[in-house]
Amino acid sequence: MLSPTLNTHKPLFLSSSNNKPFSSPFLSQQPLFILHLSKTPFKPTKTLSVSATRIPSSPPPYQQLYQPFRPPPSPIPSQYKSLDAPSRLEILSNRLGLWYEYAPLIPSLFQEGFTPPSIEEATGISGVEQNRLVVGAQVRDSLVQSNTDPEIVASFDLGGAELLYEIRLLSATQRSAAARFIVVNKMDTKGAQDLARAMKDFPRRRGDKFWESFDYVLPGDCLSFMYYRQSREHKNPSESRTNALQMALEVAESEKAKSAILKELEGGGERKERAEGETADGVRVPVVRLKIGEVAEATSVVVLPVCRSEDGERKIVEAPWECKGQGEFGVVVAEKAWERWVVLPGWEPVLGLGRGGVAVAFPDARVLPWKANRWYKEESILVVADRGSKEVKADDGFYLVTLDGAGGDFKVERGSALKERNVVECLGTVLLVVRPPRYETDDQLSDEDWE
Repeated sequence: MLSPTLNTHKPLFLSSSNNKPFSSPFLSQQPLFILHLSKTPFKPTKTLSVSATRIPSSPPPYQQLYQPFRPPPSPIPSQYKSLDAPSRLEILSNRLGLWYEYAPLIPSLFQEGFTPPSIEEATGISGVEQNRLVVGAQVRDSLVQSNTDPEIVASFDLGGAELLYEIRLLSATQRSAAARFIVVNKMDTKGAQDLARAMKDFPRRRGDKFWESFDYVLPGDCLSFMYYRQSREHKNPSESRTNALQMALEVAESEKAKSAILKELEGGGERKERAEGETADGVRVPVVRLKIGEVAEATSVVVLPVCRSEDGERKIVEAPWECKGQGEFGVVVAEKAWERWVVLPGWEPVLGLGRGGVAVAFPDARVLPWKANRWYKEESILVVADRGSKEVKADDGFYLVTLDGAGGDFKVERGSALKERNVVECLGTVLLVVRPPRYETDDQLSDEDWE
């Protein structure tokens, strides 16, 4: 008869140099038993106890999961490296030295646990000003590294942080050209901001009228083109348009740009190049391309209900007639609910539009009553009309009507063509034609422009 025999095996201990066994949390406090089958009666042998010490694991140190963004620290000037935190705070508090010299002390204090509010409390420098100083110093360093004229760089030694901060989004090459233009023209903060915006925006305007006449490399041409675009938003002739063109002429750098602006001032540009929407009679309906981000940058906007070209007369009559802002926040309130809305910049043709404004979306521009260009078949358009002005008055005016009666699609017709058919009333007078934004990639920075 088989009977189990229980044997114990003495566990193996690893010894250190002082012949003391190592403790391990993996060793059990009980001996290891191995079961053998034999014919002898079961006789348990002597057991050996094994002691093991469990080493408690130390808890991980506290880690702050969220760390606020801190700009990479600029090298601290040699005269400040040996100073402790109180001494650095004193320098910032008393503005000891030039602004770009003590600006690197701010990120060094961040590394020691200070925050913008605590620095403001100790030095009186607000969080906004701290950011402006740090970023301005970094922009100045990039000007030095790009071998900008030392005299130009030195022009920003006194109160230049605000100016350099405005050109922070430009590439290294653009910063150098912009800094020179700012110094030569003695621009203020607002001027530097407009200049940086114009230089950043210029490549996106490819395809606009006279775009090729302005040089992208020259900051003055970029700014001049921005003023030129603003002039086209005003009536011709008007004092606002003339003032904008004169500002464009003052800052233009290339002779080609100056020549194009002079033609606009003299009226030759309009005679030489017929604008989109111009009819044989010389009457013009503004055709404007909506730019990316133009609504966000506009100081005033217009909210209009939108109808589709196939909706018919019933829909355009049912669309809300009034939509305006109310309260301190300008909350937009409409007289009734509607499915489709569009927000447009406060261009002059639509800014004074009160009740009755509406936008009609067409799949392409072939509904317009003038000679079709190539883009007419490629782009959708919005036609803005005034439903409060239904009478067909001028032969050279443009009016919104329906084809084949009240249930037909919408179309834009000349006043002369409607009068020939004895039509005296329309759905609304056309004020503006809007083309969609066009996404360009021409403003991408090249590899050498990245810092």
